[in-house]
Amino acid sequence: MIKKVFVTYAVKEEFIPLKSEGCNIVHIQTGVGKTKSAYILTKYICQNKPDLVLNIGTAGTLIHDIGDIFIANHFIDRDYEATQLPGIEYEINGIELLGSTNLSLRNRIMKYEKQGICSTGDTFITEAASFQGDIVDMEAYAQAYVCKELNVTFLSVKYITDIIGRNSVKHWENKLAEARAGLAVWFEEQNILSALCN
Repeated sequence: MIKKVFVTYAVKEEFIPLKSEGCNIVHIQTGVGKTKSAYILTKYICQNKPDLVLNIGTAGTLIHDIGDIFIANHFIDRDYEATQLPGIEYEINGIELLGSTNLSLRNRIMKYEKQGICSTGDTFITEAASFQGDIVDMEAYAQAYVCKELNVTFLSVKYITDIIGRNSVKHWENKLAEARAGLAVWFEEQNILSALCN
């Protein structure tokens, strides 16, 4: 059973006060980008290891719609992917990160319609480019990697705020309030934390 959850988000405008009876939920602002978010999460895990890290936030896309809420079941580091150097690993299977003991969580995720590949990199993409994935962000792969190495269950849920090539950073900023509201409703409807913590 899940007793302690770290909810991670990059910027304060993505913060959602998630709660669940029977669960100790700690909200952590990790900052933007792979390095900072990985460092902050690692520090918190080493101080007080959780049962689950839940990464929430926003993402861009080429093939889905603004307002869609997406679960990442596979993670790619698009910066490493672009180098194609021998021996560099740049993919993580997100389903494996759900852990074999969390069957209820795994079953819920597998049944959810909008799931797929999250491509993570240290640049905010505003122009259509060639990348592998359904959505793009700047933190999920790094946090997935930390959780993989430290043996912590990991789940990433993203609200799509922008269509790559059509929108700008300013557009993303303007959509943050909608993202918070949309994610709050989604978590209430899906009842994921309550099901896990009770």
